[in-house]
Amino acid sequence: MTPARVTGTPGRTRVLVAGGGITGIAAAHRLRELLGPDAEIIVAEQSMRLGGKIRTVDFAGRPVEAGAESLLAARPEAIDLARAVGLGDALVHPSGLKPALSLGGELVDFPAGHMMGIPGDPADVAAIANAKERPDTGLPILGPGQDLSVGELVRARLGDDVLDRLVAPMLAGVYAGDVDRLSVRAVMPQLAAALEHHARLTEAVQEIKRPATGKPVFATVDGGLERLVTATSAAARAEIRLGMTVRELRQTAAGWEVVTGPVPDPVKVTADAVLLAVPAKPAADLLRAVAPEAAAALSGVAYASVALAAFAFDRIELPERSGFLTPASEGKTVKAATFASKKWPHLGRRRQIVRVSMGRLGEEALLQHDDATLAKTALRELGEHLGQRLPEPVEQRIDRWGGALPQYAPGHNARVAAAREALARHRGIAVAGAAVDGVGIAACIASGRAAADQIAASLPPVTEK
Repeated sequence: MTPARVTGTPGRTRVLVAGGGITGIAAAHRLRELLGPDAEIIVAEQSMRLGGKIRTVDFAGRPVEAGAESLLAARPEAIDLARAVGLGDALVHPSGLKPALSLGGELVDFPAGHMMGIPGDPADVAAIANAKERPDTGLPILGPGQDLSVGELVRARLGDDVLDRLVAPMLAGVYAGDVDRLSVRAVMPQLAAALEHHARLTEAVQEIKRPATGKPVFATVDGGLERLVTATSAAARAEIRLGMTVRELRQTAAGWEVVTGPVPDPVKVTADAVLLAVPAKPAADLLRAVAPEAAAALSGVAYASVALAAFAFDRIELPERSGFLTPASEGKTVKAATFASKKWPHLGRRRQIVRVSMGRLGEEALLQHDDATLAKTALRELGEHLGQRLPEPVEQRIDRWGGALPQYAPGHNARVAAAREALARHRGIAVAGAAVDGVGIAACIASGRAAADQIAASLPPVTEK
C-alpha cells in the first residue's frame, strides 16, 4: 500500500467529523460556535452529497422531499437551528388536516388522545380497537432501568387489537420496525419514565400527553429541507470533503490519526478530536481497535430499509386528510401515504402530490424490485386504499433508502450508555446520530450538538487573540 499522505495545518485546533448527514453538519456548526473562527473543522462524507436522509428534489415543478419529510416543531432543536442559520422566515407548517387509518378498504379517523397509538382512555379507540386494560397489581409497570419491547407492553396491558391496529402502524410509519423488537425506553422515553410510578398504562399516557396548545407539531422549510443542510453547512464554515471514506482511527499522544480515502492512495488526517456521526456498523468498525466495548455495543443495532414512491396527478380528488397509515394485518405493501399537497399548503394544489411509503423490518427484498414494479404496486394499492381507480400520474419517482432506520431493541439505551462510558476513557472522541440517540431531524441535531459540546469540553480552552 502506498504510504499515507498527511494533511493538516500545524498549530490549529482540528476536529474531524465523520459523516455529512444533518447530525454531522449540526455538530460542525456547534463546533464552530464553541471553538471560534480559527479552528479547523473537517467534515468527511463518504458519498458525493451532504444531507444524508434529507434530500429535496424538483418534482412536478415543486420542491418535494425524497427522504425525511418534516421537522418536529414540538421540540426546539431543529427550529432553533433553522432560525440560527437564517431560515426562520422560511419555516412553514402543515394544514392541520388529520391522518387516517386504512381499515378494510376504508379510511377512518385516527383516534385522538393517544401517545404513539397508545390511548389514554380505552373509550377513545372503541370504534377501531377492542381495548381491554389489564387490572393493575398496584406496582409500577417498569422498575428503574427495566426495559420492555413496545409489543410486550401494549399486548399485555391493552391487548392485540390496540397493538395491531393503532400502535404498530404508527411505529411502522416512524421506524419501519417490529413492535416486538422496539424498546419502550428508546422510542417512548417519556412514557417509560411515567411507567416507573404508574401501575396502569393508560394513566401513564394521560400524565405525559401534551395539552393542546394550538401550536403546530411539525414544520418544514419552504423550498425544501435541503436548504437547512446547505445553510447550516455554510454557517459552520467547515472544510467539506465529499467522497472521503474514513477507514481507520488511531489514538496518539497528541490526539488522533484518521486514515481516509481510497485504499490504494490513503490520506492520513491528524486531528485533536474525532466526532463519529455515521451509522452503527461503520462506527463500530472504526472503534473496534480503539474501544472494543463501545464497538460491541454499537454493532448490534439493526436497520430497516424503505422505499418511497412519489406521484403527481392532475384532476383527482383526495380526501381532506393529511394521509393514512395501514396496519400490517391489512396485507398491503404500502404502509403509509402522505397527501403532500393537502398537508403542506405551500406546495399548492395545482397538482395533487402523494408520497407513498413501503417496507418494514425484514422486507429488504422489496427494494430489489425495479422502479416500474414498485411504482405499479404503490399506485394500485393507493387506489385500493382510496377506493378509486387512479389515472396515470403525470410524474412519478422511486427512492430507495437501504438501511435507513435504526432499530432500538430493548436495552438500547443501556448499551449506548455503556458505549459512551467506554469512549469516555479516550480523550477527544464522541459518537452521535440516529444510531444512538433516536430518529428524526430534531433528535439528530440534538445528538450532534451534544457530541460537539463533549468534544469542545475535551479540548484546551480557546484563547482570545
